[in-house]
Amino acid sequence: MNLPALLLHPHQHFLKGLLRTPFPGYHFTFHSSAHLLSGIPCAQPFKSLGLHCTKWMLLSNGLRRKLCVQATLKDHMEGLSDKEQRFVDKLYTGLIQGQRACLAEAITLVESTHSRKKELAQVLLQKVLIYHREQEQLNRGKPLAFRVGSLLGDKTRMTELSRDMNAYIRPSPTRGTLGGVTRTTNEAILLCEGGGYDIILIETVGVGQSEFAVADMVDMFVLLLPPAGGDELQGIKRGIIEMADLVAITKSDGDLIVPARRIQAEYVSALKLLRKRSEAWRPKVIRISARSGEGITEMWDKMKEFRDLMLASGELTAKRRKQQKVWMWNLIQENVLEHFRTHPTVQEQIPLLERKVLSGALSPGLAADLLLKAFKSKD
Repeated sequence: MNLPALLLHPHQHFLKGLLRTPFPGYHFTFHSSAHLLSGIPCAQPFKSLGLHCTKWMLLSNGLRRKLCVQATLKDHMEGLSDKEQRFVDKLYTGLIQGQRACLAEAITLVESTHSRKKELAQVLLQKVLIYHREQEQLNRGKPLAFRVGSLLGDKTRMTELSRDMNAYIRPSPTRGTLGGVTRTTNEAILLCEGGGYDIILIETVGVGQSEFAVADMVDMFVLLLPPAGGDELQGIKRGIIEMADLVAITKSDGDLIVPARRIQAEYVSALKLLRKRSEAWRPKVIRISARSGEGITEMWDKMKEFRDLMLASGELTAKRRKQQKVWMWNLIQENVLEHFRTHPTVQEQIPLLERKVLSGALSPGLAADLLLKAFKSKD
């Protein structure tokens, strides 16, 4: 098992994370994937979705599988120059071989805002996704990794871990993205998995009561709270607390032990007021201390208990599928907004309409309608 691959964000107040590990004791199978068919030609419904069959692959167990890839991927591949194809192939090969340099370069590629590099990133991600699905099929349909966990501290506090060659630490700027994560965090997770890391921790930036986009990427959402942060009453509000699967009160040592116990009791009571989100799991509240080590083993045991129950109940599969759908729509919204902002006609009218809104001559709603009409009429 590799040590954690970390995607870090500075200035955290609430820390969430995920931890991915394989579990040989379980034999649960995903439903058949649209991307992998066992020697069967693509059915007509897949063609209607814009999918087409490509080539046969001979796996290590002798089975032959046919890959069904989005037609747009083929278009992207054909549109790449020889140099670009060699670049993508180099990153892909190095990534699945566990080369840290290729992993770092691949994450840099997916984080780029350059339009051409975005296309290269999508080609690379699709290749990694196919590889990932293929490995899951070889693993009897079980997920290669499981998401849970949390991490306390930033990169500067991980002196031992940062020197370990089995660990990869990657700080990523949010660039104004809300929700505590970056625009490409989901893609970075996929690349880390493709690189062979089976434990991945995500540490978010400090987020507010309603900003918890990381919950749509992880199997287990862990909330870390200080014992004297003045946030005790936040537990009774339907915000970030209701998304938590595990609440850990940190710094439970020295003079802070008493307030930590008090806050633990308050959160236990607060969680009882919230609607049950899972049939298999009820959120827990524990106390931990990085200094004394108190609660660390208990925290890990709770994570394993969560893993076991969610795998046995089958809720993990449904949760991951829902997360992928949510993230798809998030990307659609982001890309549509970017396309709208860069539209020539819209760009021409924005300064004038903004001035009218600021002067009170035009309502924000009417200005928005005018911009949308300009966008649709010329698009």
